[in-house]
Amino acid sequence: MDYQKLAELCFPEVTQTPEDLEKIYPPRQLPEGARVTRMAPSPTGFIHLGNLFGALTDERIAHRSEGGICLLRIEDTDEKREVEGAIPLLLEALAYFGITFDEGATADGETGNYGPYTQSHRGDIYKVYVKKLVSEGKAYPCFMSEDEIAEIRQYQTEHGINPGIYGEYARCRDFTLEQVEEHLKNGEKPIFRFRSEGDPEKYFTIVDGIRGEISMPENVQDVVILKKNDLPTYHFAHVVDDHLMRITHIVRGEEWMASLPIHVQLFDALGLEPPVFGHNTVLMKTDEATGQKRKLSKRKDPELSLEFYKKLGYFPEGVREYLMTILNSDYEEWRMANPEADLKDFDFQPSKMSSSGTMFDLNKLNDVCKDVLARKTAEEIYDFMYEWSLQYEPEKHAVIEADKDMLLKVFDIDRGGEKPRKDLVYAGQIFDFVKYFFDGYFEYESPWPAECSPEDCREILRLYIEGYDPADDNSAWFGKVRAIASQLGYAEKPKEYKKNPDMYKGHVGHVSSVIRIAITGRANSPDLWTIQQIMGREMVERRIAAATEQFK
Repeated sequence: MDYQKLAELCFPEVTQTPEDLEKIYPPRQLPEGARVTRMAPSPTGFIHLGNLFGALTDERIAHRSEGGICLLRIEDTDEKREVEGAIPLLLEALAYFGITFDEGATADGETGNYGPYTQSHRGDIYKVYVKKLVSEGKAYPCFMSEDEIAEIRQYQTEHGINPGIYGEYARCRDFTLEQVEEHLKNGEKPIFRFRSEGDPEKYFTIVDGIRGEISMPENVQDVVILKKNDLPTYHFAHVVDDHLMRITHIVRGEEWMASLPIHVQLFDALGLEPPVFGHNTVLMKTDEATGQKRKLSKRKDPELSLEFYKKLGYFPEGVREYLMTILNSDYEEWRMANPEADLKDFDFQPSKMSSSGTMFDLNKLNDVCKDVLARKTAEEIYDFMYEWSLQYEPEKHAVIEADKDMLLKVFDIDRGGEKPRKDLVYAGQIFDFVKYFFDGYFEYESPWPAECSPEDCREILRLYIEGYDPADDNSAWFGKVRAIASQLGYAEKPKEYKKNPDMYKGHVGHVSSVIRIAITGRANSPDLWTIQQIMGREMVERRIAAATEQFK
């Protein structure tokens, strides 16, 4: 067989050579040790936590090295899975969570010298390398129909034979030049298959960037590398692209480990140095119903979608911080020693990623978010609430926008100091926590204290508003509350009531609860004196008057 003639017969329009492409995409001039990574999603439209998990991994690996580069490549060669508009959604979601790329696809086109960064725009490049393989007898045109392939698969299944196109089942593998010419003259469009020389009895060894040294059987399949639509399969496209874009490290899901023999073989057949492969684990959780570990599911687990966190208003830093705790085993220890440091200062290493299942825990994520939120200033919280409500809660946005000064004071309650409050997680919860400051959202959420009769509640509120003076400091204010308690037969201190319960109706805490519920609608709230100082006299009087009506 004259393989060079076969290559010209199959690709007469391809005039470039791999050497030409090497000149167009030369090795990057980067500092020694610089890592180049890529995120390479398919535009399927569903943006999930796994995307962010992978993107953060790629970004950290690249940027923890001096001069490192992280790029975004769109792998859209599977037209059946592509969803229109998916790329802008992906870019927006990743940017929201603080992931940006040095080059590649952007919302406004592409940036960088190693594009196109969208695989469907790189068809001519792939053909150059397919032609090279054909010319060396390492690939061949295949004219088998779908029915023929289905027939082979059925036979293999019925006889317990390893499925696939290889050996005797690769019917076009040894076609003569004349046979190929005849099929082409008949107007038949071939696919192109890689001619595997693998031996199922032989193993190859590779050092995985996450799992260490692994050994696997060689590939024997004559896999498809170029489809009838002139687009490559993932197997072939990523090999060509990762070489020409000069990728040094690839991190991908463990489901791709089964394809590793194919990819290593393709790199070898093309005479290219493979990058460092690292196979991470899928995100898993403990199923509440069964108690068993399982993969996070699009159907069962709303928390898999990034939109879940955006709609509720999770702070992006909190989600990123949590992901770092499951990406590297020693991150939490580092964070405890460096509570104020930027996570970018952490020495992220792929070798410290889990290789035995990565457990996702929403409760722990919430706890991490509480810590992150506790470090935020009132101004930062307000700015985030403003943008979040503008996009997801326009009615709430109107009240947030209307009184910034008041909300800054509200968000500053119990913030700072050695023990800042840590019970808030996301924007929606924060709004619910402070909504009693807005008349339109005020409601009585807690029952009135059982120790206080309706008559006493009414009297407590009457006496309270008579003596209320915004100029009182906290001590003077609470002194008046104690006086009301004593006047109406309640102990001035809880321990007095506990010691002699028959002598009192209740204690000052019950009296202050009546006042607290009247003003906030809740039995539990931050410091009531501070709340009233923020609300102002008019609102306090309005709330007390409305509550008094409850007991007529």
